[in-house]
Amino acid sequence: MGASKSKKGVRFPQRNTHNGNADARRSSISDISEDGSPTKQRAQAALEPKPPTKEQEAAEYAKKKANFWTRTLWTFIMIAIFFGSLFMGHIYIIFIITLVQIVSFKEVVAISNVPSRARSLSSTKSLNWYWLATTMYFLYGESFTNFAWTHMALYLIVFQAHFILNNVFEGMIWFFLPAALVITNDIFAYVCGIAFGRTQLIKLSPKKTVEGFLGAWIMTVVWAMLLVNLMKRSKYFICPVNDLGANIFTGLECDPNPVFLPHTYQLSEFSFLPRDYKISFTIAPIQFHALVLATFASLIAPFGGFFASGLKRTFKIKDFGDSIPGHGGMTDRMDCQFIMGFFAYVYYHSFIATYQLKLGSVLETAINGLSPDDQIELVKGMGRYLANQGIVSED
Repeated sequence: MGASKSKKGVRFPQRNTHNGNADARRSSISDISEDGSPTKQRAQAALEPKPPTKEQEAAEYAKKKANFWTRTLWTFIMIAIFFGSLFMGHIYIIFIITLVQIVSFKEVVAISNVPSRARSLSSTKSLNWYWLATTMYFLYGESFTNFAWTHMALYLIVFQAHFILNNVFEGMIWFFLPAALVITNDIFAYVCGIAFGRTQLIKLSPKKTVEGFLGAWIMTVVWAMLLVNLMKRSKYFICPVNDLGANIFTGLECDPNPVFLPHTYQLSEFSFLPRDYKISFTIAPIQFHALVLATFASLIAPFGGFFASGLKRTFKIKDFGDSIPGHGGMTDRMDCQFIMGFFAYVYYHSFIATYQLKLGSVLETAINGLSPDDQIELVKGMGRYLANQGIVSED
């Protein structure tokens, strides 16, 4: 009996401790599950981002302000260089285009260089520049090669820049108009996107909106009509290059392409108008071509920028380089220009260019194919013919 009583008064600290731990675990679980519990509040507080301090806000503001002024300064510098080269002559524009393609090629090739691979292949960069020099030689010297089709960087940069150079030789307008339309579209896409943008256009460029895309299209078409109306009056812009030393002050002389001359168009009669009522209007055909170029610059050329954005996301980089302070790399500014310049070249030679045979070129081709004896016989025959016509004397 005494033993049993003594057992009743005995406490089991181990068992009680175990139960206490279980209760503690249950209480901790209940604390987490209950809304407003201290544990849950601490977990939520740890997940929530901490508000920036005043020092961090001041540093971020100073950084954005410095970047804004740097970007603005270099924007005006690029505008001054561009228009200065434009007015000084075609040779300066050719130099600018060549410089742009070299810098862009360097940037595109550089993003694919893995540091470990670059260390193991010491001649990689030398080979890149070798391919650039070789391709430029074949494109500008003798014949086309397959290099531009097999190497992405060469195709995107050198190959398309080659056609932009050809646009310069066909007339300054075929270089300046496509470039100006791309710049105009980019500006109005930003302005319309800020003012009306609500719907995201594409995930690759989160800041692009449908409203900005369409608004820029309309404004680019309007600007194209106004710009062409001014440029078609200057022979410096519409004449093909026959003197690389010419500039905006000396000008150029040529017979204008019919596309720049006013033409009267007759519209078919509408059903709701009187039968004897006719509608006609006079306009230069270049206005219609400007509409096509503006539409391409607004709807198709921006996809060059989207492709560049996807390429940068693939390599996890923000910009292609830092060759232009505040703007990133040269390729970041020229991604849409290459595809636009290539389209302008194809469009010009397909629908606008005129090919007229001249007497001098025909005679030169015919005479060069004759032997010296045949050339002498040809001259004698021409002399006898002119003498029989009484145009020259037989002597």
